[in-house]
Amino acid sequence: MKEGKCEVRVTGLGGQGVILCSYILGKAAALHGGFNATMTQSFGPEARGSACSAQIIIDKERILDPYLRKQDVLVALSQDGYEKFAGDMNSSAVLIYEKDLVTPNGKDKGTVKAYGIPATRLAQDVIGISMTVNIIMLGFFAAATELVSKESFLEAVKSSVPAGTEKSNLLAFETGYEYFGKTYGT
Repeated sequence: MKEGKCEVRVTGLGGQGVILCSYILGKAAALHGGFNATMTQSFGPEARGSACSAQIIIDKERILDPYLRKQDVLVALSQDGYEKFAGDMNSSAVLIYEKDLVTPNGKDKGTVKAYGIPATRLAQDVIGISMTVNIIMLGFFAAATELVSKESFLEAVKSSVPAGTEKSNLLAFETGYEYFGKTYGT
């Protein structure tokens, strides 16, 4: 990842955990990683099943404007989200996408790196809980970007998920993190 400010958008459908994923990302950066972070969110009135997104800005410097200009990282959990936001990526952005649900089709012109993960399938097959797709994506994001340390993410996950779900969510994070290493060789 580039030095300085990093603009991240996480997009998907209500019920996929987009907002929690974004919250944990900001928390990992701010409380555990030594960065400043802001998050804004947007979702349809129907909530579950409608389009939603969250925008996170992470910077060592004080953040005076919490709104994205050109995203450095787009995390897409739905095709609609990809279609809507892929054109807003900067020329050296990273695309991270749910490869069973999103088919990149060139709207991300100029993106130099694109990484796909079957997060929904992994949530069902490995974790046994489909609602962990967001945490799998978070682990994958952590490994792909190396923006914030793995330890910072683990602390943020532990302190952000509902009590009693820590073990399955930490397993989900590790699943996404390890999938990146096995598939993209870091």
